Amino acid sequence: MKTYLYPGREQWAQLCRRADSDDSVIDGRVRAILDHVRSGGDAALVEITREVEGRDIARVVQTADNQLGVQSASTHNGGRDISESADTERVGLHIPAAGNAPENPFRVSRQQIAGAAAEVGEPLKKAIAAAAANIEAFHAAQKPQPVEVTTTEGVRCVRRQLPIERVGLYIPGGSAPLFSTLLMLAIPARLAGCREVVLCTPAGRDGCIAPAVLYAADFCGIDTIYSLGGAQAIAAMAYGTETIAPVSKIFGPGNRYVTKAKQMVSAAGVAIDMPAGPSEVMVMADETADMSFVASDLLSQAEHGPDSQAMLLCLSEDFASRVAAETARQLALLPRRDIASKALENSRLIVLGSRAEAIAFANCYASEHLIISMSDPWEVADAITAAGSVFIGNYSPESAGDYASGTNHTLPTMGLARAFSGIGLDSFMHSVTYQQLSREGLARLGDTIVQMAQAEGLDAHAAAVKIRLQ
Repeated sequence: MKTYLYPGREQWAQLCRRADSDDSVIDGRVRAILDHVRSGGDAALVEITREVEGRDIARVVQTADNQLGVQSASTHNGGRDISESADTERVGLHIPAAGNAPENPFRVSRQQIAGAAAEVGEPLKKAIAAAAANIEAFHAAQKPQPVEVTTTEGVRCVRRQLPIERVGLYIPGGSAPLFSTLLMLAIPARLAGCREVVLCTPAGRDGCIAPAVLYAADFCGIDTIYSLGGAQAIAAMAYGTETIAPVSKIFGPGNRYVTKAKQMVSAAGVAIDMPAGPSEVMVMADETADMSFVASDLLSQAEHGPDSQAMLLCLSEDFASRVAAETARQLALLPRRDIASKALENSRLIVLGSRAEAIAFANCYASEHLIISMSDPWEVADAITAAGSVFIGNYSPESAGDYASGTNHTLPTMGLARAFSGIGLDSFMHSVTYQQLSREGLARLGDTIVQMAQAEGLDAHAAAVKIRLQ
């Protein structure tokens, strides 16, 4: 990490830059994948999966089922019908009836899901249940209330929020399968009342998906799971295929291919959760902070990926120096130190002259995660105008929000926290307004409407009022 001492405001824009990535290299490849799936459907998915992931779908699915001793396609979970599962009943997502879904080589069977659950230890199952309870409590409190106003006598205006009927979730696999993100997305989807939730997540060459991901999906009541990854998974959810119905909105993080695919389908009319980039954290620290805590926070972000960014704002050169040394010491102990080391190359320690300057710089950077380890931290937090999620005090690590405090960890990056919000209950809903006018109400507004319509040259608008009042 490079240290910057008391940079002037003319340098702030440069210091707030994220890692540069030339996506022009992957633009054409992602576009080709999207077009191929859109025109070729399931056959294109099989072909792309064989080419990109190196696995033969039909053979892998048969092998995976055989390993679990599959006799027939059952809808039972551990001897109980899935509709009677206590966890599923509590979460309450849509469960398709057995036999209703068309044959799909990518769809994960009930037997595979049950087999995955058997591989997850009880301590992790208990952790997932505890985290889910907190996530549910926080998001349930966000339930919106309808608005109803009589704006003019005889004119009633209403605004209601309705669930998005069908949503798609993408959960990355690889070296860090993010089952925690599944909880962050599936739980508010259920609370919002989404009728159907579809999950796409990549499998390995052997066709196996991380057991914790399948267990978390089952815990949240998601039965429609496809072993699909990458841009092809986004294409399948966006456009649909012979056996995969399209969704109205796509949620979830991913690599550059997934991110680019989401951006492209969004431009084509499929809603996505938000623009996204590499993960990032900013720590604001003063003499009350513990340098070992600060170093651990920087590293917990850096281990996400080589393009992640960790930033420290502090008020002392000595503190910055000691954090740098402690970060190096802790880095050497990490299993993912190679990944974290690359991320730290694009990370920064910045020493500023005052608390007010630190607040101003933090607002300029607009971090995805902002940790405030300073005296009177709420005073600082109240002055923050741009951040995805804020962690207050020395005992509020970013890890708490990532997993179990209850807030959502799907957050805006790349400075977009100035205008975008993290995922909440409302992300799975859309608003509809209603108006009802009595004849008397229209008469009261009639002249106003006619005058405005005629001034804009829209005479048919004016006529639609006049004809009712004649």
